[in-house]
Amino acid sequence: MLTRAQTARTELVSRHDRTKLFRYRPYPKQLTFHAAGAQHNARLLMAANQVGKTLCGAAECALHLTGRYDDWERATGIRWPGRRFTRPTRGWAGCDTWDNVRDGVQRMLIGPPRIEAEWGTGLVPAENLVQVVRRPGTADAIDSIVVQHVSGGLSMLSAKSYDQGRRRWQGETLDFVWFDEEPPYDIYIEGRTRTNATGGMVWLTFTPLLGMSAVVLSFRGSAGDQF
Repeated sequence: MLTRAQTARTELVSRHDRTKLFRYRPYPKQLTFHAAGAQHNARLLMAANQVGKTLCGAAECALHLTGRYDDWERATGIRWPGRRFTRPTRGWAGCDTWDNVRDGVQRMLIGPPRIEAEWGTGLVPAENLVQVVRRPGTADAIDSIVVQHVSGGLSMLSAKSYDQGRRRWQGETLDFVWFDEEPPYDIYIEGRTRTNATGGMVWLTFTPLLGMSAVVLSFRGSAGDQF
């Protein structure tokens, strides 16, 4: 049987693991990327592997789903410089394959894909994670999550894969789309179109493995901001 001290320690560890968002400290390039969201409806964070691109994209996604900008500022002592949503949001987050959606986007947002008991240890705080809907056909993958927003309403994020093809990126009206890894140009355009009616935004986080592709070249003009 656990002692009172052991129980208290266990509770502290659990709370620490389930409030990861409030320990996100962006380095200068990440902070500049977030700040650009206040002015630009399309942003690209292009950098080498394993330097925090997905972490950056997931942290912003979690903040827009929860609306907990003020809580993050109090925890970090950093002013959130980007766009703020004062109402629940609807968004998509996608990657090139369902396996990579699961092992990247999903892992960052809700926790280890294969350990359901640890869902809630990602960047979406456990107390805000209302529902997780599984995706049939891909082991341990999710289809969507429902998140409590500070305004009292519910935000929703759906997972998407580029290998579904362009048609599966049509139809919805969204506040944001996050592309983790470079999308085909037609899917990128569909993602941007989903946010037109709301005045929403898209952001991309990837290593430029395809070189000077159409997506990368689109950020060399005034259509967005590149970092």
